[in-house]
Amino acid sequence: MSPRLGIDLGGTKIAALVLDGRGSVVWEQRVATPRHDYDATIRTIVELTQAAEQAAGARCTVGIGIPGTSSPSTGLIKNANSTWLIGKPFQRDLEHVLGRDVRLANDANCLAVSEAADGAAAGAGVVFGIILGTGCGAGVVVHGRVLVGPNGIAGEWGHNPLPWPDADELPGPSCYCGQNGCIETFLSGPGLAADYRRRGGREMPAEQVVERAATEPLAAAVLRSWKRRLAKSLATIINVLDPDVIVAGGGMSRITAIYDDVPKQWGAWVFSDTVDTRLVPAQYGDASGVRGAAWLWK
Repeated sequence: MSPRLGIDLGGTKIAALVLDGRGSVVWEQRVATPRHDYDATIRTIVELTQAAEQAAGARCTVGIGIPGTSSPSTGLIKNANSTWLIGKPFQRDLEHVLGRDVRLANDANCLAVSEAADGAAAGAGVVFGIILGTGCGAGVVVHGRVLVGPNGIAGEWGHNPLPWPDADELPGPSCYCGQNGCIETFLSGPGLAADYRRRGGREMPAEQVVERAATEPLAAAVLRSWKRRLAKSLATIINVLDPDVIVAGGGMSRITAIYDDVPKQWGAWVFSDTVDTRLVPAQYGDASGVRGAAWLWK
């Protein structure tokens, strides 16, 4: 059995690993994403593939998770917050330069598959896997099978409007998709940082805002709003899908308080007398998406 190379193409970093036939990691590496440079993105993936195969001592299968999806009708990338991929024949270009078939999937689908298979949601019937990072994607797994849909967009919760918005949340920030007030513009890392700036804070990444929340009233208020928005956004998912488990990955999923605070709030908007859905962090953390990409060849 060929070793499996998984690549998780994120907005700021590219993670790669090789799994052997038993699912053990035999090599891994992370590099910065060459943002806004399509050709450099292709070259970086080629270089990672070469490094992986040198370490594994064998030709690998290649699975890639991307923050978007391939259009079933054209084969071109759509809905990617890594906007330099949009409209490009990414899979075909990679297959051409690598000289082999490449399996491509939404990065959130990869996370959901990984966690439903042997991670934090193992054994659950319905799993909603969310990525809270540079963007906000999600994937749906039902009884071990990922749902894609005829349009390739199952789980795209980030490009629905923030539900039950407060007056100061309207019309909402503009989104690269052309709409205003998308969930992603509020819940992504850049969205939290932008909210901090709008309220009078200085320019800083989301991680620093979260750190400052322990001592700074403004940062604490921004974080409270962010958790409330997350609770409302997940309540709509529970109302529609009623998943057994919601698994969170991505940089913002490392805010440990959400796993207690958000379920305490979401009942205000869930159309039920009780809410038994669990909200849990991805067992494999940042590696869950890249593991799922490798398992695309399972």
